[in-house]
Amino acid sequence: MVTMTSMSSHLDPEIAARLKRSPDGLLPAIAQQYDTGEVLMLGWMDDEALYRTLTTGRCTYWSRSRREYWVKGDTSGHFQWVKSVALDCDADTVLVKVDQVGAACHTGARTCFDTDVLLEDGGPDGSATDQ
Repeated sequence: MVTMTSMSSHLDPEIAARLKRSPDGLLPAIAQQYDTGEVLMLGWMDDEALYRTLTTGRCTYWSRSRREYWVKGDTSGHFQWVKSVALDCDADTVLVKVDQVGAACHTGARTCFDTDVLLEDGGPDGSATDQ
């Protein structure tokens, strides 16, 4: 089994030096539909997963539960074709704009963020909460 510590990464050292990882060496990676802006899912990447995502055109994540890399779509057929990859201003989160084919969520839903909406339309009275 591949583990984060057993595989060295080929990620550009200049990019790697900028990353602010969690104590377990991971970055949250947000997958967003490139043409609609729909937020699809959140996964985790280490340096090698980011390198693979940048070089293969397919999203590669680190599974915290299985402790192995997984390429979105290899088992489900629900592929994420990479359109762009960006770091946020703190270099502690990756935004991957993708063309999602099929469901993004492991439950079979299009997105992981549509079944448990906690607040909608800004606030309790429908007005924006941050003005």
